Amino acid sequence: MLSFPAPTPAFSGLGTRALRGWRLLLVMAGVVLLALIGWRAIAQVEGDRGIPPIASTGDFEIGGITVNTMGKNATDARQNGWREAQRKAWGVLYARSNGGAEAPELPDSRIASMVSAVVVEEERIGPRRYVARLGVIFDRARAGEILGSVGGAQARSAPMLVVPVTFSGGVASLYETRTPWQRAWAEFRTAQSPIDYVRPSGSGYESLILNAGQMVRRSRSWWRVVLDEFGASSVVFPVARLERQYPGGPVKGTFTARFGPENDYLGSFTMTAESEEALPVMLARAAQRLDRIYANALAAGRLGVDDTLDMQEQALDPAVLEALARDLRQAAAPSAPSPSQAPQPAPSAGSSAGEGTSSPQPAPSTPAIANYTVQVATPDPAAFDGALSAIRSVPGVQSATVGSTAIGGTSVVRVGYAGDLSDLAASLSARGWRVTQGSGALSISR
Repeated sequence: MLSFPAPTPAFSGLGTRALRGWRLLLVMAGVVLLALIGWRAIAQVEGDRGIPPIASTGDFEIGGITVNTMGKNATDARQNGWREAQRKAWGVLYARSNGGAEAPELPDSRIASMVSAVVVEEERIGPRRYVARLGVIFDRARAGEILGSVGGAQARSAPMLVVPVTFSGGVASLYETRTPWQRAWAEFRTAQSPIDYVRPSGSGYESLILNAGQMVRRSRSWWRVVLDEFGASSVVFPVARLERQYPGGPVKGTFTARFGPENDYLGSFTMTAESEEALPVMLARAAQRLDRIYANALAAGRLGVDDTLDMQEQALDPAVLEALARDLRQAAAPSAPSPSQAPQPAPSAGSSAGEGTSSPQPAPSTPAIANYTVQVATPDPAAFDGALSAIRSVPGVQSATVGSTAIGGTSVVRVGYAGDLSDLAASLSARGWRVTQGSGALSISR
């Protein structure tokens, strides 16, 4: 009987090689996937989107000076135009600094010694003619010797974060791309403004935490994080809404000054640029007008820091609560009626004139309605609705009015309650709420 050795498979190593190939393919696919994820994350913060703001010194700048001069040649005409612009700018600066007074006559050399720079806003140069719109910057130390009171210190606002939002073509943008409105605020010189502007460049991570949706965000927790990141105390929203009739044609701009986490309205105006080439000039002038609106609001006491931005979660500051509930505390409790107005008790049915009247029974006393402020942690809409229902279900609660809504933060409810604040706190605590009691207010959360 013949025996044969068992046959050796010709493809015995095929399974191992195929497994190794699949493993290598999976590793390569994972590397490509990680590279794509990393590229996507980097693409969100990179790109030409940030415009660093110019350095703001203490010098005085007068812009928008128009000149139209002649000369022996183009260079001579330009020099004559710059000298004329310096004279005009000096007169404007002196008048602003001294209540409209006329500037003293000074030689051109003396005025030129006070000028630190000339900014060319727009110019056209001919063989012997120079037409331009210029800005003149005066050195603060040298000009202050003549200006007098202008060299003194002026009241400044708290640091204000600038969020310049642009609406164009129905789309709101901030730092997604470089916009002309962002550039206008980056180039705005803040030295002569009483507002202490904090101007982000919009590059890097700043484009992620600042966007056009900030105007409708109400969460004080979020605003505290953002403002602390930039060292600001509050925020201003200079809004530009640009409307183009047709490509290359006039551009109409509606500009609005808004302020604070509640997006308060301060003022607005409209301007029109004749063409796209004239748009940067219009935006620069609009930034100056908005600055004047903010300055007037500061002088009127409307540009203060919102006290609620300093509130800590579950920690009640009496001063902050006093600011939130000032209007409610001014409403006094119902006063007791005078003795002459008090209703007289009716005689009993069994009494007669000869029997006299029975002694009146004292009427039951009704507790006065007191107004309190309740802060509610509302991480989502369901939490807000549940908290409002729970407050209204407490016996003795006569009214529950929403003061401010902050989904994702802390909302404020004004409560009219017939009883003491401690009783209201006990009732809410019995319903499963964590309650912190302060001066005339409560803070509740789940």
